[in-house]
Amino acid sequence: MSLTLVIGNKNYSSWSLRPWIAMKAAGIPFQEILIPLYEPGSSEETLKYSPAGKVPILIDGDEHVWESLAILEHLAERFPDAGLWPKERAARSHARVVATEMHAGFMPLRKACTMNLWLPVKVRPQAEDVMENVRRIETLWADCRTRFGQKLGGPFLFGGFGAADAMYAPVVSRLHTHGLPVGAGTRAYMDAVMGLPAWREWYDAAMQETWVMQHNEPDWPLVRGVPVA
Repeated sequence: MSLTLVIGNKNYSSWSLRPWIAMKAAGIPFQEILIPLYEPGSSEETLKYSPAGKVPILIDGDEHVWESLAILEHLAERFPDAGLWPKERAARSHARVVATEMHAGFMPLRKACTMNLWLPVKVRPQAEDVMENVRRIETLWADCRTRFGQKLGGPFLFGGFGAADAMYAPVVSRLHTHGLPVGAGTRAYMDAVMGLPAWREWYDAAMQETWVMQHNEPDWPLVRGVPVA
């Protein structure tokens, strides 16, 4: 049975990126429905697929699953050989811990540094609570790499790219485009994520979009580095 993933703008929708990149990297086939956010009629269109009225939404036959982490769990059950969670029990448990920490936390970073892929990369100084989030994320990533990723093989948190990496993919974008200072190990992990073919496919599509969300443009009235027409 075919799957359909309902998503928002690729340039801005961090929640949509998570299941999309997980499915692409894992080779799980799906159809895509893109609903541009905060456009006339977008809320009504989204409500056709989910009572929560938010993206992303996975349609699997008669099942409609929303919330990015719930979608990843659903996919892991449907496709156990896709490797979305590590096979080893301790690694799998910890992967769920760090994925849930992302789902529920890091609000200062998420509010101050919105995902915006076409944003010109430059250093944008941030408040101390944002930098506390960055330091926690760096520590978390380094711990996962040291305890599990390096042992299991591969450049990602638990070796191969999986659900935990997908949950942090928007953070990679935020750290990169907002020019936040990070260590060499963090940079290497970010480069590995941004080096995925799935990342490039999402990024290239985002560059073709024309919808502008002013509240997600920190350089406003500059968009893509130029004044709004």
